[in-house]
Amino acid sequence: MTKSVASELADLQLPVERSCPFAPPAAYEQLREQAPIVKIRLKSGGEAWWVSGHEAARTVLADPRFSSDKRKDGFPLFTLDAATLQQLRSQPPLMLGMDGAEHSATRRPVISEFTVKRLAALRPRVQDIVDHFIDDLLATDRHPVDLVQAFSLPVPSLVICELLGVPYTDHDFFQSRTTMMVSRTSVEDRRRAFAELRAYIGDLLTRKESEPGDDLFSRQIAGQRQKGTLDHAGLVSLAFLLLTAGHETTANMISLGVVGLLTHPEQLALITADPGKTPLAVEELLRYFTIADGVTSRIATEDVKIGGASIRAGEGVVVSGLSANWDPAVFKDPAALDVERGARHHLAFGFGPHQCLGQNLARMELQIVFDTLFRRIPTLRLAVPMEDVPFKNDAVIYGAHELPVTW
Repeated sequence: MTKSVASELADLQLPVERSCPFAPPAAYEQLREQAPIVKIRLKSGGEAWWVSGHEAARTVLADPRFSSDKRKDGFPLFTLDAATLQQLRSQPPLMLGMDGAEHSATRRPVISEFTVKRLAALRPRVQDIVDHFIDDLLATDRHPVDLVQAFSLPVPSLVICELLGVPYTDHDFFQSRTTMMVSRTSVEDRRRAFAELRAYIGDLLTRKESEPGDDLFSRQIAGQRQKGTLDHAGLVSLAFLLLTAGHETTANMISLGVVGLLTHPEQLALITADPGKTPLAVEELLRYFTIADGVTSRIATEDVKIGGASIRAGEGVVVSGLSANWDPAVFKDPAALDVERGARHHLAFGFGPHQCLGQNLARMELQIVFDTLFRRIPTLRLAVPMEDVPFKNDAVIYGAHELPVTW
C-alpha cells in the first residue's frame, strides 16, 4: 500500500555522503519510510520532489510529462553552480538533456552501435584487452598495486577508444578531464575540464570529417552526410557524452565490484565455481552500488499526480536510483549482497526513454572482467583495511580513488 505524502518539507542537503562504503545515506531510508515521494528543501534554498520508492521512480522516469532538459528554469541542479550551468546551456544539449522527438532523433542513429550482434563481434577484443592488462598485473613484482590505475581505468578506456575511434594515446588527457568534471571539489577545474574536453573532441571530429575510419564517430559523420547534413556541434555533444560516460562509469563499477566480491567471499565463491552466475552477479553489483545516483533529475512540464503527490508544472523532481534500488518492498533484505538475487529490474541504468544506451556493453565488460580476473588471480585480496580505501564521496559518480590490492 502506498504511503501518504509528507505534509512538511524534508531538509535534505544534497548531495549526501553515503553512510558507509556500501550503504546509501541513512536519510534516504528515513525519507523512503516517510513516503515514496516527498517535498525537500534543497541546499540551494529551492524546493523539489524527492522520489525514493522503486515504483514511483519507474513511473516518473517513464512519464513524458517529466522533462530532462536542464535548460528549463526550475530544473533541480544540485551538483552544478550557476557559471557551469551557463556554460552548459551555451552548448548544444547532451542527449541526456533532450526530450521527445529531439531525443529520439539523436539516439536512433547510435542504437545500431550497441546491438547484440555488434557487441558479440566486439567480445573477443574485450577479452583480449582484459587479458592484456591482467598479464601486466601478473608481470609486476611491485606490491601492492593500485587496481584503479593498473586495471579498472585502462580496460574500459581502451574499449571505448577503439569503439569510438579515439586515439588511446590520449587517454590520460580525457581521463583526467573526466575526473575533474565529476568531482565536487573545484568549480573552476570543472569548467576548465568541460571546455578542454569539448575542444579536444571538436578537433578530433574535424579530422574524422576529412579522414574517416572504421569507428562509431566516423559512421555517424557518414550517416549525416548521406542525409545531406552535417551537424558538427551536435556530433561534438554526442561524442562528449559517449566518451565520458563510456569509461568513467564502468571503471568505477570494476573497482567497486572487486571490493564487493572480495569482502563477500561466499558470494565470490559462487561465481568462481559457476561462471554461469556471473551475469546475475553483475546485476546485483549494479543494484547494490548504483554509482550514478544523482543523474536522473526531471522537471514537470504539466501537473501530474503520482503516488498521492500532486506535482505542479515547473516543479523539480529528483529521482534517487540508489534509494529505489534499496527499496525493501522490491528487493528483500537490500543490504545483503546476493549474487543469485536476479536483480535485473534495478534502476542503475535508469529507466524509460533515457535508459543507458551502452548498458549491454557495460554488462559484457563487467562479466568478462570478473570471470577473468578472479580465475587468473584467485588469491587476489585487498592490501589495506576497508576503512583505508579512499572512496569517492566527493564525486558525482561513486567509486574508489585508489584500490590497493595484492595476491
